[in-house]
Parts: sequence; structure tokens; C-alpha cells
Amino acid sequence: MNEKFFEALSLLEKENNIDSDVLIEKIKSGIEKAIKKDYPYSENIRVDIDPETGKFEMVLLKEVMDVMYVDDPDNEIYIDEARTYDPNVKVGDMVEIPLNPAKFGRVAAQNAKQSIKHDIKDFERARLIEQYHDKEHECVSATVQKVEPTTLNAVLTIDKNEVYLVRNEQIPGETLKAGDIIKVYVVGIANPDRKPSIKISRTHRELVKRLFELEVPEIADGTVEVKAISRVAGARSKIAVYSKDPNVDAVGACIGPRKSRITSVVNELKGEKVDVINWCEEPADFIAKALAPAEVVKVELSEEEGVRECRVTVPNNQLSLAIGNKGQNAKLAAGLTGYKIDIVAENSVPADEKAEEADDEN
Repeated sequence: MNEKFFEALSLLEKENNIDSDVLIEKIKSGIEKAIKKDYPYSENIRVDIDPETGKFEMVLLKEVMDVMYVDDPDNEIYIDEARTYDPNVKVGDMVEIPLNPAKFGRVAAQNAKQSIKHDIKDFERARLIEQYHDKEHECVSATVQKVEPTTLNAVLTIDKNEVYLVRNEQIPGETLKAGDIIKVYVVGIANPDRKPSIKISRTHRELVKRLFELEVPEIADGTVEVKAISRVAGARSKIAVYSKDPNVDAVGACIGPRKSRITSVVNELKGEKVDVINWCEEPADFIAKALAPAEVVKVELSEEEGVRECRVTVPNNQLSLAIGNKGQNAKLAAGLTGYKIDIVAENSVPADEKAEEADDEN
């Protein structure tokens, strides 16, 4: 029986990726709880499990007494009876009374199993939370194990743990297949107090920032700072950067020699276009830069305090470019700057406004 027990123990250790010493303590605790159900008034219970020697035993400990009718038979034993277990025992000693695992019966065994299962789940939860605590809000590598054909949810492995990348967190248009190694952003840990799961994403805008940190040493060391990001996953991203060193070109650093750095990011994002622009403190200038590649004639900020709105005038032939396909360029610029942007063409500006502008210039 001991041989089968230790085979099962070894399998449990491999399946749950739990250190054997920790697992043995969990199992001992579970068995002790089960014994306690059969012997509720016994104060001393001991369970010994040693895989190296193959020792697996459970005993009740009772104090040896010199009176035949003991006051507490659950914890005391008459010396003559005690000597049937240990011939050398003396009054006042603690004698070990072996318990046969088969004696527990189905209910006791089930209780032990449930207790062990519960303890292992608690351990797995704590281990998972500890393991991913320092990976939260970071970019990590993951290997695709399989893609479910009906849902298209992907099962990935990260540090030997299986993690789901659901379809709506995958980049639109990308096709994952078993064996692919991809970068994912660890959004956080869901249900940490119950059944924790790691939430990961390839559509999160912070993934773009983390990828640039990996590719651009100037961002990693703090010389270049990512000030803002706006993203339509699978289509386009805009990233605003600022250099703390006047001798370092922030945009150039992100693009890299022969566009090598930005190309690596774009490849990881499955061809998603990425616009890198210089961040500036003046809102009107920043809004104009954010609408690139369109040219901007004028930016008028709302005069109402606390209202982040503006009207942007662009050349007649630049209106479609400024707005972008399905409003994408305007949407990204708004997300990048935090301003609601109303884009108009020059020929749509009323004549009296144009006259006022001319007067202001004169």
C-alpha cells in the first residue's frame, strides 16, 4: 500500500508543480483532519510520511497509566494494554497506537481527499499570485499551446502555467497557431481571493509601451519618456515621446537605425502601424503633431475653463487625411492628447472668422 501511496504522491507533485516537502505537509494536515473526525477526543495524533525511506504511518499517542480503568480512554491507556504495543513502555510514557488507513472507511478517506484538495488549491492560488505579482503590468513571452477551434481562444504557457488569451484580447486579424512565441501584456490577476486567473492581452495600449521599452535602450534607461499612447489594436497606434536629454532625438531613438527598432515592434503587432511623435507641453502644438500625417493650419482651444475641446483647421485637401479611415486618425489623436477634436477644412471657415484672423495677424 505504501508503494502505491508514494507513486500517487509523486504524480501529484508533478501535476501541481509543488515542492514535495510542501505537498507532504499539506497531505499530513489533511490526514490529521480526517483522523480527528474518527477520533474527535484524541489530543495527540501523529502522521509520518518519508518518501526516502518509504515510511508512511499514522498513530494515536496515549499516556501510560497504572490504573486499569483510566479516566480518559481517548488519551490514556492501562500499562498492560500499552505493553501489547511496546513491551518496554513504562508508566508516564507515551505509547504509539498504530492506525490502519483501511480502518478509516470511505467517509474518512473522502474527508482526507477533500481536505488535501482544498489545501492544494489554496497553495496553488498563493503560488500563482506570488509568481505573477512582479509580472503585473509587464510584457512577457508566452508560447501558444493550442487554439480552440470553436471560440478561437488560445491556450498559452507562461512559466509552465496555462493561461487563456481570449479572442477579444487578440490582435484583430492575427492567426495564432501552436508553437508561436508571442508577447502579451499582463493586465492583472482576476479573482485573487477565489479561483485566481491571469488576465493577459495583446490589444492593451500598454503593450505598445512595453514593446518599445524592450527595443529602445533610451526608454529603458529613462532618457526618453513615453508620455502618452493611443491605440486601435490591429490598425494603428500613436505614441508620444519626450527626450530629457537635448542631445537625444526621442523620435529617432524609437525608430532606430534603418527603422530597425520600430520594425521589430510593428512585426510583433502583426503589421499594426505605429506613429511616433514628439510630445510637447503646449496643447495646441501637441494636438497639431498628434494629427500627423495631416498638416494643420490652426488649433483653437476652448475658452471654457476645464473643458478639453478644440477646433482644428486643416487645408481643404487634408480633411480626409486628418480624419482618417472611419475617423481613426482623429480618434487616435483625441486619445493621445485628451482633447475632443473638431476638424474642419479651411473653406468651411466662415468669412467673418477669416477676416478676424487676418486682422489679428496684422
